Amino acid sequence: MSEAQRTPFVESLLEAAAQAQLPGSGIGWLDAARRENLDAFAAAGLPDTRMEAWKYTALRALGQRRFAPGDVQAATRAVDEAACALPGVDGPALVFVNGVFRADLSRLDNLPAGLGLLPLSLALQGDAEPLRFALSRHYREGGDAFARLNAALAGDGLVLRLAAHTKVTEPVHLVMIGAAADGALAWHVRHIIELGEGSALSLVEHHVASGEQQHLGTQVADVVLRKGAQLRHVTLQNASSGSTLVRHGSVQLDEDAQATLYVLELGGALVRHDLHATLAGDRARMETRGVFVLHDRQHVDTQMALRHQALNTASESIWRGVADQRSRGVFRGAIVVAEGADGSDASLSSKNLLLSGQAEIDTKPELEIYADEVKAAHGATVGQLDERSLFYLRSRGIPLAEARAMLTAAFCRAVFESLDNDALREHLDQQLMAHLPSA
Repeated sequence: MSEAQRTPFVESLLEAAAQAQLPGSGIGWLDAARRENLDAFAAAGLPDTRMEAWKYTALRALGQRRFAPGDVQAATRAVDEAACALPGVDGPALVFVNGVFRADLSRLDNLPAGLGLLPLSLALQGDAEPLRFALSRHYREGGDAFARLNAALAGDGLVLRLAAHTKVTEPVHLVMIGAAADGALAWHVRHIIELGEGSALSLVEHHVASGEQQHLGTQVADVVLRKGAQLRHVTLQNASSGSTLVRHGSVQLDEDAQATLYVLELGGALVRHDLHATLAGDRARMETRGVFVLHDRQHVDTQMALRHQALNTASESIWRGVADQRSRGVFRGAIVVAEGADGSDASLSSKNLLLSGQAEIDTKPELEIYADEVKAAHGATVGQLDERSLFYLRSRGIPLAEARAMLTAAFCRAVFESLDNDALREHLDQQLMAHLPSA
């Protein structure tokens, strides 16, 4: 790496790795993978806007910041427990505070038969071999700096395994709490999720703040759905307004597997979400629904790539964005229908509202088709609230601010209509309304 690339950000994280004496797990293949990814991160540094995947998200300001290594007091740090409770989500729970597992806040007693649920730190103390495929991965793409960093430094996370033909009725709750600490910290978590053949599970992922802070959090999740498995994954991201959060997820769907993902992005100063899904088995189906609501100078960037590579697969993606004041939203949705994936059906819709003349939303749908007998559609819009609808509501005596909020809320609510957990859906709606501009 050149001196120009050796930014304070990179230096501080390499220092953190040196303090952790990496490699040092005692597991040969894991230590080698950590060292390879750390070396790749040190050599390349942070991506810049010359890379297509980072074209609209500049990291110059982040590169000048320094972060201290993980929170040594996280295991006992007082947090607002009520902040992480969610209506309609009362089942098993794993809670992490600044990236550190908290057994006292988690609910792991009386797990349903067939459900394995452990923090990664404990799973590595047992038989680590089943985790080898995920944890030995080497990230080689130019824009994968944060995934490399996570692969090198993540010491905890979620390991969830569901036995074949097991159906868990209560949602599993994954809580990531960003807690106030002395200075800005960097924490990293790694999640590994596998649903066996014919199994079914709901997972609710919740990012929440306990006090204001400016931490950096990275998260990498590897999800595998075996034949006929079904996953419903809801993410509520309401991190601290000063935090930086980078998430990288990969989903593999085998034959007849189904996944539905709901995402509500509300918090954070700089948020990046990379989602890669491969419909690897015949008749696999993937649905994604997402909303971001931004204000002040928030910056949220979602990069989604769906690959159809088997027969008669289907995907449907519906995303909505709202940006106010000087915020900026980015959405890229790329669909590839590979050779031999005949009979695929893919659709993507990205609709966005600008509530301020200074706000910006960049949206880019992409579609590549290399197969026959395919149905595919994609579209994107960026605009403002319909003046005729505003006039209609105002003519009925509704104040302008209230009319704007009503129309904006209706624009976003359509994304969560299919969520069948009524209590959770109502809570997401309340959170959405709370973040919409009041004037």
